[in-house]
Amino acid sequence: MQIEINASKRDTQGTGASRRLRRAGRVPGVVYGGSQAAQSLDLNHKDLYFGLKNEAFHSSVLSLNLDGVKESVLLRDFQMHPYKPLVLHIDFQRVDANQKIHMKVPLHFKNAEFAPGVKLAGGVVSHIMTEVEVLCLPGVLPEFIEVDLSNLETGQTIHLSDLVLPAGVEFASLSRGEDHGVANILAVRGGAAAGEGETAAA
Repeated sequence: MQIEINASKRDTQGTGASRRLRRAGRVPGVVYGGSQAAQSLDLNHKDLYFGLKNEAFHSSVLSLNLDGVKESVLLRDFQMHPYKPLVLHIDFQRVDANQKIHMKVPLHFKNAEFAPGVKLAGGVVSHIMTEVEVLCLPGVLPEFIEVDLSNLETGQTIHLSDLVLPAGVEFASLSRGEDHGVANILAVRGGAAAGEGETAAA
């Protein structure tokens, strides 16, 4: 289900106007990109604050309902107050259904408890990456990518090239010839003791 954001056009500009908006429980923002000019926005703070807590809000094509007119956008940036739970500003970018986009999506790791390196050897999974940049058309953008750890042995590493992607989606790094490691299993049991013994013997 596509996430929808309601917004109104904002005509007033400047620090004072933005401060008045925030006092009224609103958030100033902007949407830009495509063939249209950038448009300043006025959004409900409560809806936006809880929306930002949703992982999919950061990695999905969103539907921006601007005064009754809907358009597809991506979240590109937002600013939070240094210590208060307040969204200060938010930026969206329009997307064209026929043009590929670069987007970072989260990695979801599964079956770590069944990995031989964990279950049999007592190793610990190390997440080298937690998100990855993909290249695809907006209509096939995945909310996340699964990383199955069930066959991982101690000392082994899963790389981007080992992951299964939806049709039409590719890793931006692989297109540049960079096959980064995603996760591995580190041996820990007995490692410290062995090291201390070698040091003492020396």
